[in-house]
Amino acid sequence: MKAVVQRAENASVSVDGITKGQIDYGLVVLIGVTHEDSVEDAEYLVNKIVNMRIFEDQQQKMNLSIKDVGGSILSISQFTLYGDTRKGRRPNFMNAAKPEPAKELYTKFNSLAAACGIPVETGEFGEMMNVQLTNVGPVTIIVDSADK
Repeated sequence: MKAVVQRAENASVSVDGITKGQIDYGLVVLIGVTHEDSVEDAEYLVNKIVNMRIFEDQQQKMNLSIKDVGGSILSISQFTLYGDTRKGRRPNFMNAAKPEPAKELYTKFNSLAAACGIPVETGEFGEMMNVQLTNVGPVTIIVDSADK
């Protein structure tokens, strides 16, 4: 599993003009799933993300986690994280997992994050979504369970 994590002042996701998820302060997490991923990959990502110290303390140093600052997560499924651009001009998405297992692991990621006490908002899996966010810093980190 792969995640693009963005520190956000606020963020929302909508489908057909209807807001599906919204946070005030926390992280926007774009999540991609590949064929070999398992529950262990979701657990790894959650552990990394909820404990990652990317929020500033009183000395303006990134020493605090989302748990420390009482932030929320806006979780968005994004199969395009597994787009392969090595050949041609059109990305190949063959490395992205099929919808059913991808949705299962995406849902597992969200429930595991919520079990850590983090409020989790989501978009709609498999839908065309509009995501708006104010990225603070900007801080954007890529976390890949293949690195575990």
